[in-house]
Amino acid sequence: MYIINDIAYAGEPEPILKIRAIRPLDDYRLWVRFSTDEIKIFDFKPLLHEPAFLPLQDKTVFDGVYIDYGVPVWCDGEVDIAPEKLYTGGVAMDYVHTT
Repeated sequence: MYIINDIAYAGEPEPILKIRAIRPLDDYRLWVRFSTDEIKIFDFKPLLHEPAFLPLQDKTVFDGVYIDYGVPVWCDGEVDIAPEKLYTGGVAMDYVHTT
C-alpha cells in the first residue's frame, strides 16, 4: 500500500519510466533503453503526420534526438515524446547486439 495526496492505493507504486539511452535507426525507428534496463525498438513513422511531430519528417532533425531529464527531445526541446508512449508502443529486443 502507498499514499499519494492523502489517498491510499493498493500494491506498490509504479516506478517513473525514464529513457537512459536512445539512438536513431534507419526508417524512422528509435532504439531505446529504459530506466528498467529493457530495450525496445519504436517505429516513429505512424506519428510523423501528427502536427506536433511534423519537424521530424526531416531525417536530419529526427536523427538529432537526445535525452533531457529522461525524456527524448528534438529541436532544442520544442518537440518531445513521453517515455511511456515509447515503452507501450515499442517492440522488445530479446538480445543486445554489440560490435
